[in-house]
Amino acid sequence: MIDVNYYTFEDGTNPIDPFLDSLDVKMRAKVFRTIGLLEEFGINLRMPHSEYLEDGIFELRIKQGSNIERILYFFFTNNQAILTNGFTKKQAKTPPGELRLAKDRKKDYERRTQNERLQKKP
Repeated sequence: MIDVNYYTFEDGTNPIDPFLDSLDVKMRAKVFRTIGLLEEFGINLRMPHSEYLEDGIFELRIKQGSNIERILYFFFTNNQAILTNGFTKKQAKTPPGELRLAKDRKKDYERRTQNERLQKKP
């Protein structure tokens, strides 16, 4: 089992909650089921539920009828996954802007976590 957390901005808000709130009830339930699979299987979760994209970024793949949702994430340490952003998929490839956003948030998360560790050292 791994912990799945949402990327948060420095003010404590996160971009995942508004995305989840925008989904209809059935899709939201399916998204949470898929997040549960990520918690259970971690790095071993594969297609059709998860796919590696690049630079440490993975995508959760959720389909309900003709609707396709994606949530991008990365692994931090051995037991933690951080969800960075979600979007409705309307084209064949992951939009470059969404992938860039996930990479930027990964870099920011790692920087802030490193700074927190340094500040805690006696």
